[in-house]
Amino acid sequence: MKKEVKIGNKIIGGVNKTYIIAEIGSNHNKNMETAKKLIDLASDAKVDAVKFQTYKAEKLYSKKAPKFSKDKKNPFDLIKSVELPYEWHKELSDYTKKKKMHFLSSPFDFDAVDLLEKLGVLAYKIASFEITDIELLKYTASKNKPIILSTGMADFEEINDALKTIRAQGNDDIILLHCNSLYPTPVDIVNLKAIQTMKNKFKIPIGFSDHTLGIHIPIAAVSIGAKVIEKHFTLDRRMKGPDHNFALEPNELKEMVRNIRDIDRAIGTGEKKVSREEFEMYEKGRRSIIALKKIPKGKKITKDMLIIKRPGYGIKPKYYEKIIGKTAKKDIEEDQWITWEDI
Repeated sequence: MKKEVKIGNKIIGGVNKTYIIAEIGSNHNKNMETAKKLIDLASDAKVDAVKFQTYKAEKLYSKKAPKFSKDKKNPFDLIKSVELPYEWHKELSDYTKKKKMHFLSSPFDFDAVDLLEKLGVLAYKIASFEITDIELLKYTASKNKPIILSTGMADFEEINDALKTIRAQGNDDIILLHCNSLYPTPVDIVNLKAIQTMKNKFKIPIGFSDHTLGIHIPIAAVSIGAKVIEKHFTLDRRMKGPDHNFALEPNELKEMVRNIRDIDRAIGTGEKKVSREEFEMYEKGRRSIIALKKIPKGKKITKDMLIIKRPGYGIKPKYYEKIIGKTAKKDIEEDQWITWEDI
């Protein structure tokens, strides 16, 4: 089991910074100019990767599937309307690489995997709905690229089944994403503690695929250990389409990345010690034992001669009782900190 997974020039897990995926998904609205504009904006926000979705509607949904309660169209017609044309993938992949980001996409069938493999994707992202598609997991894992697996609606049995399937293909480069499959997700069902639970149970990098409104929940996820953040974004939440209304707008994406990078720097190693930058404060702001009055050379030190105050250049306060009764080796001036050399 790997605690770190390498995707291209990025290492995910351990003390490495959060891998941030800007999920374009279907928010290109089947418009190449919109797709490229979203890539430009993701680059401006300094994310690590952009992600699309690769499928043919005919292989994903039955035309007879009933509508979801919130949608006017049936699922087939809805996803067909925002399907990313296969012939666009290379151009978008090349464009993303020129912007110094990783191009990722979620494949939903074998042909999609083949297309992405020809493009030389660095990793595969498997959506939550596909976690039980054992054959798709086998085929994708057989390409020996890292797998980022979302776990929305999945219990531990289903996650274990998926992990066993991927590892049976000789692929141990796996990242799990905690996820909720509601769009948008109400905050009271997010259950961020699952990130720690998954980290402790599976001993591999754990991230968070977020569908809540705003930026505060993914930021909180990073603070408790998420090493990947995936977040939908759009040009404008007022645009028509299934994923615009809960996505971030460009300025929000920038702000989320800035906050996450601050947290990356703030998390640190966990070792509790004074930092190099704090050392002046440590010396001048800490307390030590100081002469309350002049102590002549040869004088036995008594409590009424001492005070504990700043700065901290002298003997530490914890040794206060030990120096009572000691003799001054030299004259110690009033308000002078006392060192071990003085007594």
